[in-house]
Amino acid sequence: MNQEVIIVQGNHTLSGDVTVAGAKNSALKLMAASLLGQGVSTIRNVPVISDIEIMGEVLDRLGAAVAREGHTLTIDTASVDSCETPYELVSKMRASISVLGPLIGRFGEARVAMPGGCQIGARKIDMHLVGLEALGVRFDVDHGVLHATTPDGLHGAHVYLEFPSVGATENMLMAAVTAEGHTAIENAACEPEIEDLANMLNAMGAKVSGAGTSLIEVEGVPLACLHPCDHTCVGDRIEAGTFLVGGALTGGPVTVHGIDPAFLRMAIMKLRAMGCAVECGEDWVRVTRTGPLHAVDIQTLPHPGFPTDLQAQFMLLAALADDVSVITENVFENRFMFAAELMRMGADVILDEHHAIVRGVEELEGAPVSSTDLRAGAALVLAGIVADGETRVHHLEHIDRGYEDYVGKLASLGADIRRVAADDVDC
Repeated sequence: MNQEVIIVQGNHTLSGDVTVAGAKNSALKLMAASLLGQGVSTIRNVPVISDIEIMGEVLDRLGAAVAREGHTLTIDTASVDSCETPYELVSKMRASISVLGPLIGRFGEARVAMPGGCQIGARKIDMHLVGLEALGVRFDVDHGVLHATTPDGLHGAHVYLEFPSVGATENMLMAAVTAEGHTAIENAACEPEIEDLANMLNAMGAKVSGAGTSLIEVEGVPLACLHPCDHTCVGDRIEAGTFLVGGALTGGPVTVHGIDPAFLRMAIMKLRAMGCAVECGEDWVRVTRTGPLHAVDIQTLPHPGFPTDLQAQFMLLAALADDVSVITENVFENRFMFAAELMRMGADVILDEHHAIVRGVEELEGAPVSSTDLRAGAALVLAGIVADGETRVHHLEHIDRGYEDYVGKLASLGADIRRVAADDVDC
């Protein structure tokens, strides 16, 4: 891999309009769901990011034909004849585990390597397995590979998830659409991406209701009743939130297009509490700030609570606020790794287990920093924009997993930013 770095000269400038790409966390699952269509499905508004490329390779290895034209994917799954995904691909990206449900729904069997991805916590898949077992799936684990079988076929079940896991909800949903009878998933994840997946499954002939609430119900249909479809992916609420934080940092105004403001209710509420003016339209949000940033307490929770994927960005805001903020991370235990990098830039953060006490400072200083995960990387780039001097952000592979043309979009808003090969950077 050609190592690159992002170099940012702090200029405190972000203003204008930016359009977000389709949601990474939705598009990946829509691609997996296409396995149930047994033909050529079209998915629109798909971001150009590395995670999508990896999922495309996973589908290709299963026998699908994946083609991209701009932000549109066509996926022909008619010739899929394998239910085994390769370790070298699945281990690169946790979301690859989402092919488990549709493979079981289509073949009644699957062999899927244990997932990898960002190092932000254990994120075990126990709930995936427990939920699928309730539908009649049996699992064996052999040298890091899950082997799923359905000796008595798939059948409906009433399942209560101990935690509203997005991945477990999605895998159960994609398996349940072909299970015989009625399935009810209680304490289901309520994220907008779940509703987007259900909408695509319904367009394929499935019978799913309640997606976006804590109770999802599925009436199983025969596999033969499912067919390809044409579906448009929803906008990426986390990318949108990231740019809104950028506007809040510098004062803006920054207007983010391509996003339903309802997806960001809690983040918008916190931006207003921190002293920002936020306006919303049908598919856009604008943030402006003229006064100081105010401290605020945040705790991450499953949707509709505050999203863990915006925790790093808001810690950056808190680092420049006028008092002490307390951020509580309830979802991923290792997500505070970002704090150490932010402290290299002069932030005052004290970690106490799953709490971060953030005392605002007057300014940050440019420094060499490293992306510890996808969202931390994006936040560190924003930090460079408001820091004094130059900031160099390393390990861009994390950012590339979830942000399409991040540097280009920030430059269009006025940031002094460039991406260069590491070999071209003077020590």
